[in-house]
Amino acid sequence: MSPTTPHITDPLLLSVLSAASLARQSALETLSLLSSSSPPSPLALSAQQKTLKTHLASLRAQYRKALLSTRATKAQTTLLRQEIDALHLSLQNLYYEQRHLRGEIEGCETYDHAFLKLPMVSVEEFLESHEDYVGKGEHEVTVARIEDEMRERQRLEGVRVALERRKEGLVKEVAGKREELGKLDGEVEKWVSGEMAVGKVFEAREKKMMEGIVS
Repeated sequence: MSPTTPHITDPLLLSVLSAASLARQSALETLSLLSSSSPPSPLALSAQQKTLKTHLASLRAQYRKALLSTRATKAQTTLLRQEIDALHLSLQNLYYEQRHLRGEIEGCETYDHAFLKLPMVSVEEFLESHEDYVGKGEHEVTVARIEDEMRERQRLEGVRVALERRKEGLVKEVAGKREELGKLDGEVEKWVSGEMAVGKVFEAREKKMMEGIVS
């Protein structure tokens, strides 16, 4: 395998490939030396073996270094993956919470509030008579309008109760007048028929009037 393999760019892996290539080349040279027609000299064979051992030692060192680096990278990747998973879970929770809050907001915005049906004065009319609320927020103005409507209705209820009581008094007064007129009609009929003298009719009327004054 060439140390310049295009899909490998990590320096440690490239150093492993380079050491492997050198060890392979040294091993091939050793085999070539051993398989030659004439036996190699002990000195040349020893030198070749030392070179092979050196490359193999370098390969083992580079491999161990790359292995430790790979383990560290794998551990770091695992931690980062767990962090990403936690962030993704948090993002999902935020998404669900956002959707819930949007539903609540939409429910509030479309809620059929009872105060919207109240025949209150318009905002413009209210602000004309309550200049201290000019420039205030919509919520504050709405609350003030509702409170003002409540006070006005309480005042009108008081007026209605007073008028009701006055009406009851007038009804009783009219009933008394009718009863008095009925009695007077009876006295007049007696006077017309001659059963009662005119003086007695007026005496009876004066007596009733005096009784009313005294009472």
